[in-house]
Amino acid sequence: MGMLKRLEELGRFFSFLGELLRVAFVPPFRWGRYMAEIEHLGIHSIAIILLSGGAIGMIFALQLVGILQIFNAEIGTGAVTAVAMAREMAPVITTLMLIAKNGSAMAAELGTMKVTEQIDAMESMSVNVVQYLVLPKVVASLLVFPTLTLLANLIGAIGSYGIAVYLHGIEPGGYLDYMFDMLIPTDVISGLLKALVMGFITATVCCYCGLNAAQGAKGVGEGANKAVVVSSVSILVADYILATVMMGF
Repeated sequence: MGMLKRLEELGRFFSFLGELLRVAFVPPFRWGRYMAEIEHLGIHSIAIILLSGGAIGMIFALQLVGILQIFNAEIGTGAVTAVAMAREMAPVITTLMLIAKNGSAMAAELGTMKVTEQIDAMESMSVNVVQYLVLPKVVASLLVFPTLTLLANLIGAIGSYGIAVYLHGIEPGGYLDYMFDMLIPTDVISGLLKALVMGFITATVCCYCGLNAAQGAKGVGEGANKAVVVSSVSILVADYILATVMMGF
């Protein structure tokens, strides 16, 4: 029965995705809601991305310098950090931070609207809930996740530069030359594509969990918790699949 319930829920999720795609290009287009979600998901998340991206870049460089010094190759600290951030670290860390900050909030918001019967009231007025509530969050996520990933790349590279040059005295000209020689556009583009897919997964999973939360405060909490867990695991699985696919590029 447990397996049947999981398959049934998976079917409901794909039905939810089908409805989302159906209404994606159907008017009315509520641009005000899109802008509000972009502000909420993106602009209000800049600080946490700056802190996490900078910290990851600094920590990564700190560890790398010690290892590469053994081989007298510490000049490559920037190159390794930049490639690792662009391909893997920036999209994954950015997505996990946004799941913790915004994914749980999406699920809790929609779950609360469901248990307080606001969604039932909207449906009684012939408002398509998926189009009105879910679509703006998904569109905003598709725009915000790659943009903040690019910001995490930049601040991570700056943090790495500070550790390598000012703390360990690595020659800055050679550091930057080697970094830009090794970092190619494909590295950055692959990370942004991952962030795009992860943004879609995060928004759809969290909104689905919110809309299907059980009744009561406990149900809303469990829905938000489920949204964070499922979306976090899903983006890690997606990261592995995408990394495998992109290995040839």
